[in-house]
Amino acid sequence: MATLLSHPKRRPPLLRQAIKIRRRRVGELQDPLPQRAQEIEPPSHHFSPEERALLYEEALYTVLHRLGQPEPNHVGEASELLRYLQEAFHMEPQEHQQMLQRVRELEKPTFCLKATVKQAKGILGKDVSGFSDPYCLLGIEQGVGVLGGSPGSRRRQKAVVRHTIPEEQTHRTQVITQTLNPVWDETFILEFEDISNASFRLDMWDLDTVESVRQKLGELTDLHGLRRIFKEARKDKGQDDFLGNVVLRLQDLRCREDQWYPLEPCTETYPDRGQCHLQFQLIHKRRATAASRSQPSYTVHLHLLQQLVSHEVTQHQAGSTSWDGSLSPQAATILFLHATQKDLSDFHQSMAQWLAYSRLYQSLEFPSSCLLHPITSIEYQWIQGRLKAEQLEELATSFSSLLAYGLSLIRRFRSVFPLSVSDSPARLQSLLRVLIQMCKMKAFGELCPSSAPLPHLVIEALRTGTVEWFHLKQQHHQPMVQGMLEAGKALLNLVQDIVGDLHQCQHTWNKIFHNALKIDLFSMAFLELQWLVAKRVQDHTAAVGGSVSPEMGESLFQLYISLKELFQLGPVPSERDGVLALDGFHRWFQPAIPSWLQKTYSVALARVQRAVQMDELVPLGELTKHSTSAVDLSTCFAQISHTARQLDWPDPEEAFMITVKFVEDTCRLALVYCSLIKARARELSTGQKDQGQAADMLCVVVNDMEQLRLVIGKLPTQLAWEVLEQRVGAVLEQGQLQNTLHAQLQGALAGLGHEIRTGVRTLAKQLEVGIATHIQKLVGIRESVLPEDAILPLMKFLEVKLCYMNTNLVQENFSSLLTLLWTHTLTVLVEVAASQRSCPLASSRLKVVLQNLEICFYAEGCGLPPEALHTATFQALQRDLELQAASSQELIQKYFCSRIQQQAETTSEELGAVTVKASYRASEQKLRVELLSASSLLPLDSNGSSDPFVQLTLEPRHEFPELAPRETQKHKKDLHPLFDETFEFLVPAEPCQKDGACLLLTVLDHDTLGADDLEGEAFLPLRSVPGLTGTQEPGEVPQIRLPLTYPAPNGDPILQLLESRKGDREAQVFVRLRRQRAKQASQHAPRPGQ
Repeated sequence: MATLLSHPKRRPPLLRQAIKIRRRRVGELQDPLPQRAQEIEPPSHHFSPEERALLYEEALYTVLHRLGQPEPNHVGEASELLRYLQEAFHMEPQEHQQMLQRVRELEKPTFCLKATVKQAKGILGKDVSGFSDPYCLLGIEQGVGVLGGSPGSRRRQKAVVRHTIPEEQTHRTQVITQTLNPVWDETFILEFEDISNASFRLDMWDLDTVESVRQKLGELTDLHGLRRIFKEARKDKGQDDFLGNVVLRLQDLRCREDQWYPLEPCTETYPDRGQCHLQFQLIHKRRATAASRSQPSYTVHLHLLQQLVSHEVTQHQAGSTSWDGSLSPQAATILFLHATQKDLSDFHQSMAQWLAYSRLYQSLEFPSSCLLHPITSIEYQWIQGRLKAEQLEELATSFSSLLAYGLSLIRRFRSVFPLSVSDSPARLQSLLRVLIQMCKMKAFGELCPSSAPLPHLVIEALRTGTVEWFHLKQQHHQPMVQGMLEAGKALLNLVQDIVGDLHQCQHTWNKIFHNALKIDLFSMAFLELQWLVAKRVQDHTAAVGGSVSPEMGESLFQLYISLKELFQLGPVPSERDGVLALDGFHRWFQPAIPSWLQKTYSVALARVQRAVQMDELVPLGELTKHSTSAVDLSTCFAQISHTARQLDWPDPEEAFMITVKFVEDTCRLALVYCSLIKARARELSTGQKDQGQAADMLCVVVNDMEQLRLVIGKLPTQLAWEVLEQRVGAVLEQGQLQNTLHAQLQGALAGLGHEIRTGVRTLAKQLEVGIATHIQKLVGIRESVLPEDAILPLMKFLEVKLCYMNTNLVQENFSSLLTLLWTHTLTVLVEVAASQRSCPLASSRLKVVLQNLEICFYAEGCGLPPEALHTATFQALQRDLELQAASSQELIQKYFCSRIQQQAETTSEELGAVTVKASYRASEQKLRVELLSASSLLPLDSNGSSDPFVQLTLEPRHEFPELAPRETQKHKKDLHPLFDETFEFLVPAEPCQKDGACLLLTVLDHDTLGADDLEGEAFLPLRSVPGLTGTQEPGEVPQIRLPLTYPAPNGDPILQLLESRKGDREAQVFVRLRRQRAKQASQHAPRPGQ
C-alpha cells in the first residue's frame, strides 16, 4: 500500500463547511481494555456476494470522483484503474458495465480541501520592535476561470481574501505575537463545487493594535524603527499591515500536498517576504455509496485493502512467483485515493493494513515481512483512545490469531520451512521478527495482558514439535516385515534422520532462534531426541543378545557409528546439567566387537588375495609406477584405519586391545602380500626368455613393496597412537604401548626394508659389471681419441640403463639404486686411477669420466643430491685426478701457487725475513726490485753467525726462460744484512700476471769449502706488484716484508707426482732442485711449525 504522509496530530473533520479542527488531549481518550481468549480462529478473507457488490461500488465511486493531480508512480488513467478493479473483483463485463452505470448515476460527494497552516519563516517585521504579530486569512475562491481570471492576473494584488471571498467563508488563524517565524499548526476544511475553477487564497497580516507614541518610542531599537513610527503616523489607527499571500489553483494540487510556498507579491521593496508551510488534502464528504452510508470509513477501507491484496497474492501465485509485499501501481493508486477521500488518518490506515495482512497471511502464501510496516506504524502512533471498543476487540483478536498461527508454524518448522527451499531460513527469520515486534508493541501489551512471554511460548512449541516430528519419523521407518534385521535397519534410518536434523538445527536453525529470542534450539532438540532414541536402541541391543551373526554384526556396527555421531553432537560432560540417556551407550554393543574385528580382517584378506591374483605386474602409468595390487592394498589398509577411527572405543584398556588387534592384522596382511606378490612374479616369469621383461616385473615388485612400506609407516598417524597413549597412560604399565604397538610396526617395516633392499641390490648387480668394463676400456683407447669421444660408450650405457630404471622404479627405489651404483663406480675409478698415476692422458680421461658421471648421477636435481655425490672418496679422487691429468708445467705452476699461498699464511719470522720494494714500468717492460735488507737470520756457521746473500729468480722457469737468476753481494758474519741493491728484469707483463708467477727470494749462507746453506725462501706474487695492472706508472712504492719459509718436510704430493714422470726432463730437474732445498732445510733447526 502506498505510504501516506504521517500526521500524528490530525483528527477527523466535523460536519459542515469551514469548521476549525481543535486539538484534544490524549489523556481524555483512554478506554478500558477488553478481555479475550488466547486462541481465536482467524476470520475468512472471502466476502459474500452482497458484501463484494457494496465494496465494488465503493471502489468505482472512488475512481470516478478522483480529485487532484496523480502522485508520482501512480496510475493517472481512470480506464486502467477500472479494468484493474474488474479483474480484482472478478466481475463479468456486463456486470461491470451495469455497476459502473449505476455508480455514475449516484449523487456526487461534497468536495473539500483540508488545509493545514503549519508555520511560516522569514516574514517581514512590521512593528517598531522589528517583529510582527502575524495571523492568516484563508478561503476558497470559486468561479475563477483559467483565462483572464487566473490567479496570476492578480499576482501583485494585496488583500486577496478580503476582496474576493465573502466574510462568512473566510477563516482566520490565531495571532502569534512578536515573531518572524510563527507556528500555527491549525487545520481547516474548505468546501468547493468545481475543482477546475476554484482557487485557494491565503493572506498573512500583521495585527496592529493602538499604542501611544511613548510606548512605541520605548520599543525603538534602530533608525528603521523610527522610520516605521513615521509611517504608522500616516496610517489609520488600528489598520493591519499586509505581509504577503499565497494563491493556488486547486486543479494543480495533488491529493496530498506538503510544501513551503513563497509569500507574494515580491517587489523591489520587498524582494523576499518569507515562506509559509501548508499541507493540503482533497477529501469527500457525504458520499452516496451504500458502504459509506452504512459502515465506518475505517471498516470499508479495511475490506477494500483485503480484497485487493488477496487479488495481488493470487495473481503472483498464478504466475508461479512469490509476492514480495509490493502492491501494483493500480492497487496502490486506488487505496491511496480511497484513504485520502475518506480522510483516514495514518494510524487507521496502518491498522487496516495490519488487520488485512495478518488475516491474509494465515490463508495465503506471502512474506511475513509485509507485516512489519503496519506493526511499526501502529506502535509509533498508538493511542488506545483513538479506537472504539469493537476496533480494540478486532485488533486484540488479530494479535492472538496471528500469534497462535505463528506458533503452529514454528512447531512444524521442519516441514513448513524445509531447507530444500533456499529461502526457508529467511522466511522463518522474518516470521520470528514479526512475532517479536508484535509482542513488543504497547498495543499488544495493553490488549493481550495475559499472554505468556514469547520465548516461553516458542520453546514450548519447539519442544512439542520435536516430539511430534520424532514419532512421525518413527512411523515412517516402520518395517513392513517383522524381524531383528529389519528392525535394526529401521532404527538405523531413524537415528540417521535424527543426526541429520540435529546438524540442520546446529548449523542453520539454532542461529536463527538464538539471534531472535536467545533460544538454544539445538540443545533442547538434542535432549528431547536422545532420550527417545536411547530407549529404543537399548531395547533393540538387548533383544539381539550375545550371539551376533555377521549380518547382525554389520547392522549393529552401522547403528553404533550413527549413535556415536549423535552422542558427539551433545555437550561435553563439564557443560551438562545432568546425566544423558546415551551415557555409556557403547556397552550395549560390547558383545559385537569380536564379530566386527574378524569381519574387518576377513574382508581385507580376501581383497588382497583377489588383487594379487588379478595383478599383471605392470605399472599403472608413467607417474604411478606400482601395480594395481598396491593400490588395492592401500585401499584395504585405509579401510582398516577408517574402521578403527569409526570405532573409537571409549574404554581406554579395551581401546588399546582393539588397536593392537588392528595393527597385528595390518602387519600380517603386509607380510602375506609380500609372499603373494613374489609368488605372482615367479608365476608370470616362468617360461619367459626375455630377461628385460623379468627385470620389469622385479621393478614393479620392488615398487609395490615400497608403496606398502609408505602405507604401513602411516599407521601411527592413522590410528592416532599419541591420543591412545594419553588415554591409556593411567591403566597400562610404563612402555607397554611402545613395546607392543611400535615393536609390531618396526618388525613389519624391517621385513619390508629387507625385501626392498634385496630387490634393488639384484638390479644394481646387473649394471655394476657393465660400468666396470667400460671404465677399464677407457685406459686402452689410443691417444688420438679425444676424452669426450672416449667416454661415449660408458655414457650411452648409463643413459640407457638408468632411463630404464627411472622409468620402472619409484623415486625412493631409484635413489637407492643410484646410491649403490655411485659407490661401486667410485671404487672402480679409484682402482683404475691408482694404476694410471704416471700417465697424464689416462688420468685426463678419468677426470672427464668423473665429471660426466657426476652430472649423470645428479640428473639436473632429479638424481642423487650433491651431499650424496660429494663423498670423501669422490673428493679425494677428484683432487688426485686433477693433479694426475695436469702437464708437468701445470704441476710446477700449481706448486708455486701453493708456495705463494703458504707465504700469505705465514706470519711468524722464526727463520727471519727479507724486505723488498718491487714495481713494474709498463712503458719499459721492466720489473724493478729493490732488495733492502734481511733480518733475524739463523746462524748457520760454527762461529754463531752467517755470511748471507740472496738469490733472485722469476718462477716458474718455463714462463721466464730468458731471465737468469740474480744474486746480491755476500755479507760476512751478519744476521741482519743491509743489502740496498736494485735489480731490473726485462720482462713482458703477460707472464707476470699468470697464476703462480712469482719472484723467488732464496736467502743462502755462503760456504767457501762446501755447498751454500739455505736460510729460507720467500715468494712475492708478481700480479701484486704495483704498476703491473693498469696504465699508470707506479708512484711511491711501498716496502714489503716477507717472512722466510722452508719447504714442507714430509714431501709435496705435486713433487711426488712429478718425480714419478721419469721420462720428463723438465719435471726431473725441478724435482731435483726442490729436493735439494728440502734437504738443506732439514739439516738446520729450528723447524717451523707447519
